[in-house]
Amino acid sequence: MPEAATDLEPRENEQEEMPSMSFLEHLEELRTRIFHSIIAIAAGMGVSWWYREKLFGYMQRPIFDVLRHAGLPEKLVYSTPTEPFNLYLKISALAGLFLTSPYVLYQVWLFISPGLYRREKRYAVPFMISTIFLFVTGGYFGYRMVYPVALDFLVGKMGTQFTPMINIHEYTNLFLEVILGLGLVFEMPILIFFLALMGVVSAGWLWRNVRYAILVIFIIAGVLAPPDVASMVIFAMPMLALYFVSMGVAWFVHPTQREARAARRKA
Repeated sequence: MPEAATDLEPRENEQEEMPSMSFLEHLEELRTRIFHSIIAIAAGMGVSWWYREKLFGYMQRPIFDVLRHAGLPEKLVYSTPTEPFNLYLKISALAGLFLTSPYVLYQVWLFISPGLYRREKRYAVPFMISTIFLFVTGGYFGYRMVYPVALDFLVGKMGTQFTPMINIHEYTNLFLEVILGLGLVFEMPILIFFLALMGVVSAGWLWRNVRYAILVIFIIAGVLAPPDVASMVIFAMPMLALYFVSMGVAWFVHPTQREARAARRKA
């Protein structure tokens, strides 16, 4: 009996360590974190605005490379006077988001951390490093791999018999959809990490539902990727890899495994 009491003591201490917040306090905390994030992104957007033309140069490079290789005119067009201004706003907003992503993700952590035990808050540094790394890697993967392949297929192969008049509004929206979409998709292991940490999912559950996960992944890829099969497959492949990585993450942080490791350390 004394041994059983000893086993229960860490859990009782953990319950004491976890602060309780009411529903309204959670809403107030969420409002504060969103407000701080918006202010940070706006500041990053303001800084990026001064480099808008250089940023647009990077953004238009993939389409210009495709047009050049296809022997087509290297021109983007617009149909309303406000489109160039809106273009620069969108570019500055995206750059501001990536620039301030460490602070924004820190706000996410501050919102989540009150619901964690004290010993689980040691994940703060790994959370920040991995989340920022995955977000930036996803955006870079979209810029270097998915977007060029999509443009090469859509314009360089399918559109060579026609004279392109690529509107900067449509081009910018497609660019933002691919880059930002992949940046968010690459956060899958972080989402699984917290779900497994709370015991909502396990590695076994993820494995048993892998066929449904593959179907959902290709549906997401079909929605977010440019409208061609090659881009959809390239979009889906890292998502599948991240899903299997997430299984390992879920196995490591699930409460069952954490309790087993704690028992081995005591033994």
